[in-house]
Amino acid sequence: MPLVFFWSVLTCTGLVSALPCMNTSFFTPFSTYDTNRRLVLTSLASNVPAHRGFYNASIGQSPNKVYATGMCIPGTEPEVCSACIMSGSYALIENCLIHKEASFWQSNRTHCMIRYSHTSFIGSLELEPSIEVSNPMDLRMTATDFSRAWKGLTLRMGQAISSNKDTTWSGGRYYAADVAALPDSQTLYGLMQCTPDLSKADCNLCLQESVNFYQQFFLGQQGGIIMRLSCFLRTELFKILLQDTLVIIIILGLIARRFSVLCWRKKSNQEIDFDQSRITSIHSLQFDFKTIEAATDKFAMSNKLGHGGFGQVYKGTLPNGTEIAVKRLSKTSSQGAQEFKNEVVVVAKLQHRNLVRLLGYCREGAEKNLVYEFVANKSVDYFRFDPTKKKQLDWKKRYNIIGGITRGIIYLHQDSRLTIIHRDLKASNILLDADMNPKIADFGMARIFGMDQSGANTSRIWLHAPGYLIHGQFSMKSDVYSFGVLVLEIISGRKNSSFHQTSDATAENFVTQAWKLWKNRSPLELVDPNIVENYQIEEVTRCIHIALLCVQEDPTDRPNLSTITLMLTSNTLILPVPQPPGFFLQNRRNQKQGLEELESSQSTIRSYSQSINDITITDLDPR
Repeated sequence: MPLVFFWSVLTCTGLVSALPCMNTSFFTPFSTYDTNRRLVLTSLASNVPAHRGFYNASIGQSPNKVYATGMCIPGTEPEVCSACIMSGSYALIENCLIHKEASFWQSNRTHCMIRYSHTSFIGSLELEPSIEVSNPMDLRMTATDFSRAWKGLTLRMGQAISSNKDTTWSGGRYYAADVAALPDSQTLYGLMQCTPDLSKADCNLCLQESVNFYQQFFLGQQGGIIMRLSCFLRTELFKILLQDTLVIIIILGLIARRFSVLCWRKKSNQEIDFDQSRITSIHSLQFDFKTIEAATDKFAMSNKLGHGGFGQVYKGTLPNGTEIAVKRLSKTSSQGAQEFKNEVVVVAKLQHRNLVRLLGYCREGAEKNLVYEFVANKSVDYFRFDPTKKKQLDWKKRYNIIGGITRGIIYLHQDSRLTIIHRDLKASNILLDADMNPKIADFGMARIFGMDQSGANTSRIWLHAPGYLIHGQFSMKSDVYSFGVLVLEIISGRKNSSFHQTSDATAENFVTQAWKLWKNRSPLELVDPNIVENYQIEEVTRCIHIALLCVQEDPTDRPNLSTITLMLTSNTLILPVPQPPGFFLQNRRNQKQGLEELESSQSTIRSYSQSINDITITDLDPR
């Protein structure tokens, strides 16, 4: 019997149900298959809207060939479709870590679907697995009236798809949306869609199976959704595409045919309140102070790892041998109490390999301690700004660090259960594990927002982004700015404060210096001399280009992190010309001339990017 979810259990935010992955067909992380999977999935966001909302692709050679498809409903604005596809692609990459087959449905401003597999599925009818979600709220009308309207609505949509005739909002192959009038001025909304690669007979069969299931189990309830790999059906008493986000990730398996993850996100215009009740609700994370003292040898100086504005960090060892890092917050700092609340509430809800993991906390009297996983190689600045140690960071390691930071921020901004702005991204807050993989740390100044809230005001100045420092406003683009500075620091091995050159016409900071080198067609002068013998010119140049896009003065010009990842992984993507950065203090009398010169040099930079594709091991084949 198909797996059924009821909205009576979907009133909470976040993850509602997650069954373990039991797929017997696995791949090895960072293998050729994994690389191909990432490449083909990240290619969908630009190609699906460019191909009228449906795109099939494959990449690689057997046994590492990956097939993928992406679909949005007809009529979706290209940027909305692209955002939906991009969100789904990265959700699959982050959640289906070793599975050779998975799919994704999302319903918010549009409906979109993404799927990938190691076997070809193009044109194949697949009725299983299926996901069924109902809205069991009582109807304020007779069952007879509702049933008559529902059957008439689904019949008209099915006929429109079968005959390719338009209903009220229909358009496109195998898609129909319509409405039906109900008593008391109510309206029933519905939509149907099949993947356009199906035959008409297979599409009709898929939709008929969904209609039959709905009639048997859901009819008489306010609404429902039936999702299959080949078709989609939804009816509601509200406008479907203006509702809360419903995200479903289906991980396919030979044993677990109906593995699913369902996440319901509520919109909110209010910033989440970090009150005491939120901390006391997670007692399972609480350590007693005696355990912390024993683990750190009573905070011995020999165990001290570092210190910051809110306290000191110590290494410790629990009785079971687990190594930990303990942040002991200052007893006198009023800001330390707020940081403590933030970190417990924020980090406890986050699970990602590029974020430092919170193991627990201790709050006894004046003591406030946060317990983290121990990260062996300290922070990025420990290596990068030390003349001797930074030689250990070759270009391959630095490029991997940039990619890991990107994935971590994407998770915070769009893929986590909450929308989180870090607000303090800097080299000292990027920790490195034993394999030099980055982990973002220090969430004391992070802010959590509802899905519609893009910024907020504050009187506290923490970020380096110009818009924030001047106006007291922060947003995701503030994190993007900080990310851009980080990338420039990683490439150059210098701190943001390294440059303070002055003359009669110029007052330069680090970002301004990078911009001038780019404008003068000499960006490689920024590169750390310690890596000049082993880096790839194309990769380094592209990373500098992306970093300068991130630090542009106008926040609306800065790309979001999903776009940045696409820029990093899709070497054929032509990047826009970066505009002058924030705090570009040089006299701008000749700025227009400089920009024109930069435009003329763009072909050179593009040739760097495009040449990278010549050495890839696979080709992207649109179908």
